[in-house]
Amino acid sequence: METTRQNKINRLIQKELSDVFLLQTKAMHGILVSVSQVRVSPDLSVARVYLSIFPSEKGEELIKNIRENTRSIRYDVAGRVRFQLRKIPELTFFLDDSLDYAEKIDALLKK
Repeated sequence: METTRQNKINRLIQKELSDVFLLQTKAMHGILVSVSQVRVSPDLSVARVYLSIFPSEKGEELIKNIRENTRSIRYDVAGRVRFQLRKIPELTFFLDDSLDYAEKIDALLKK
């Protein structure tokens, strides 16, 4: 069960990360990165960020690149939320493949 504080921080980080990824992916045409979910630990020290990447073929490559640049992404988010949070949680990024899974199930059901 998440507390109200955790939920607020989840939404805040999700919104700011979405803005950061929107600015960074404008140069890459045909690629869309969306933050599907953020989960902050109870002590607010770690945030698990789930990213949905379109097209899914480039997902592994992009998530690897994002993981290599985690420090700069965290710095960008810290600059945006500096008046709302004292300490920015460590960000860990994961690929959210739930849409691909749902599409696969849908295709199997149509057969």
